[in-house]
Amino acid sequence: MTTSKLRVAIYCRLSEEDRNKQSETDDSNSIQNQKSMLLQYSLEQGWEVYNIYSDDDYTGSDRRRPEFNRLLDDAENHKFDIVLCKTQSRFTRELELVEKYIHGLFPVWGIRFISIVDNADTANKGNKKSRQINGLVNEWYLEDMSENIKSVLTDRRKNGYHIGAFALYGYKKDPDQKGHLIIDEEAAKVVREVFTLFSQGYGKTAIARILNDRGIPNPTEYKRLHDLRYKQPRTQNSTLWKYFAISDMLINEIYIGNMVQGKYGSVSYKTKQNKPRPKDQWYRVEGTHEPIIDRELWDNVQALIAQKAKPFTVGQIGLFARKARCMNCGYTLRTNKQRDGRRYLQCPTRHVAKDSCIGSFISVPKLEKAVIDEINKLSAEYLNKDELIENVQFNNNLREQQEEVNMEIVAYQKKISEYTKGIRELYLDKVKGILSETDFLELSKDFSTEKERLEKLVIDSQKKLDVIERKIQAGDNRRQLIEQYTNLEHLDREIVDKLIDYILVGKKDPVTKNVPIEIHWNF
Repeated sequence: MTTSKLRVAIYCRLSEEDRNKQSETDDSNSIQNQKSMLLQYSLEQGWEVYNIYSDDDYTGSDRRRPEFNRLLDDAENHKFDIVLCKTQSRFTRELELVEKYIHGLFPVWGIRFISIVDNADTANKGNKKSRQINGLVNEWYLEDMSENIKSVLTDRRKNGYHIGAFALYGYKKDPDQKGHLIIDEEAAKVVREVFTLFSQGYGKTAIARILNDRGIPNPTEYKRLHDLRYKQPRTQNSTLWKYFAISDMLINEIYIGNMVQGKYGSVSYKTKQNKPRPKDQWYRVEGTHEPIIDRELWDNVQALIAQKAKPFTVGQIGLFARKARCMNCGYTLRTNKQRDGRRYLQCPTRHVAKDSCIGSFISVPKLEKAVIDEINKLSAEYLNKDELIENVQFNNNLREQQEEVNMEIVAYQKKISEYTKGIRELYLDKVKGILSETDFLELSKDFSTEKERLEKLVIDSQKKLDVIERKIQAGDNRRQLIEQYTNLEHLDREIVDKLIDYILVGKKDPVTKNVPIEIHWNF
């Protein structure tokens, strides 16, 4: 009788940090070296290599690693029996993921985890503590590295050094002085023209159209054409100047020689997500580089902007403000008042360049009627059905989130129990003389600190779970929600905010005169 070979999945990872550590001739941390080492080990063990999963230029805390996530999907579907890495930190540097996968889901899925350099092997129950300590050390490494980097960057910002990945349009990075900006004269001419035109009375949309009619590429396209680093745009028509590009340019102090940074800050070292920071927390240093705009022109433009700014009061916000978008280019439609006194929504792209967009256009009353008709249609359809849940499936994601948070809580509680047991075992080892007093205090302190951290995570996760459950409960009452809005004659902003995520508006059909509309609901 023959037994089938065990199937092994090899996982390799190389980060930018590894590249910085090695010289051109040193490939000790290279992907090729990792593959060679792991393939040789698999051969010696008599295992069959199912696949090699390799993530290049990703940190150990990045959960969006494509090959890492593909490996997890294949593990859940039991396409192999073993996950093999060079070190545990190649798989992940997060203690949370060590517990979730290596000690949690992998055993459930029948997957064995091995890392050969630090001798981690889930088949060996005796080294579980060492795997957990590895996880702790890697977690501390991530946090310390994040704080060190943040401290260095904060210091450079405070001293007026430019630390961004991209230079602002009109400038380029000084090749001879790190953190210093120099003028890019070709782009700077356009910046001066924008400020001058605005000071002469031209509006922001009119300025955008002037630049587009002359074929001047917008900042993103300019940088692409000149092989300069730039941020990838998220919308179509990226070669055109738009209202907001002009608007942002006219209030940017970098153009008068002041360095302003730190407008956004990271949420956590575990994610690349950023959030806006209050203006009083920005880093602003005057006179760090040569200005493109002189102070007199700048002051004149700022005075005009202040003059034209309309104070916002409650009730002024449009019925579909920030809700209606162009079906062709995705830009938010802007409100305009026509001579007949009625308000219309139209795509701003059509005004900044010829033939740039289909020109989505609809009157507010017409869109309001279309939305009301659709709400009444939905209410008539859904309120006649006993099982509303079968027709509106917006709770699916919430149920998945609920299950995921419940799994996190179980994993945290399991780990808390293990740390409690671990502290007790350390004490017994101290009593038996296996551990010295110093070693016991050091290890038990680490375990106690981690136990407290996990207990806080359980509390936070429980709060998150309560929020999800409230949302699900609210969703289960959506019959009452729809009943509130049956037989509507008019909409108000509160109804629009509550029911509508966004609306796509197309171009009127020349034959039928109908305007295509797609309503994306919040339910």
